[in-house]
Amino acid sequence: QVQLVESGGGLVQAGGSLRLSCKASGRTFSPYAMGWFRQAPGKEREFVAAISWSGSSTRYADSVKGRFTISRDVAKNTVFLQMNSLKSEDTAVYYCALEGGLGVPTAPSRYDYWGQGAQVTVSS
Repeated sequence: QVQLVESGGGLVQAGGSLRLSCKASGRTFSPYAMGWFRQAPGKEREFVAAISWSGSSTRYADSVKGRFTISRDVAKNTVFLQMNSLKSEDTAVYYCALEGGLGVPTAPSRYDYWGQGAQVTVSS
């Protein structure tokens, strides 16, 4: 089993920044990709960003390009999401996810393990 634990969520004013972290533990057989998704109240879970095992490939949702940056520390089994220039529409519960393999998937169905979520609230 794999456990994912997010941290770093909170309340921030519009235009501010937050950094989310997600640490994987347990039977994390390499290689694996990691991704971030979010879900706002009344909406479906949506893709935010993903990063390959090596870190050389990343993908972003159009809505966050240029504002969010995903990175990872393979040695520490940790993925980060730096969120800058936050907007009220970024308010959601953010989930990290893990997918075994070398790709950089964007579909939630591709991911095998999920964290419990971290609330991010952006006040306008």
